[in-house]
Amino acid sequence: MSKHNLVRKQYLMSAENISRIQQLAQKSGTSSAQIVRLAVDAYDPDNQISLNEEKELMELVSSHLKEAITQTRETRKKLDATLTKLGAV
Repeated sequence: MSKHNLVRKQYLMSAENISRIQQLAQKSGTSSAQIVRLAVDAYDPDNQISLNEEKELMELVSSHLKEAITQTRETRKKLDATLTKLGAV
């Protein structure tokens, strides 16, 4: 984004908001103004998911995570058994 495309505006913000913006800017190595621009770009009230959709998504993630954990445990058992057999050879 070039400077000639920017327009200066003043907005009132709480001290907590300012502090948070400054922390994010310092952590990311960019300016506070860039953090605000990125936040505005990311905000889309028409694209928010409902609480029911969020719950369904979390249940889906939880289900897939449990399945992955189970498969990992089964794989580790098979691997341990194979390594034990190889050690006996």
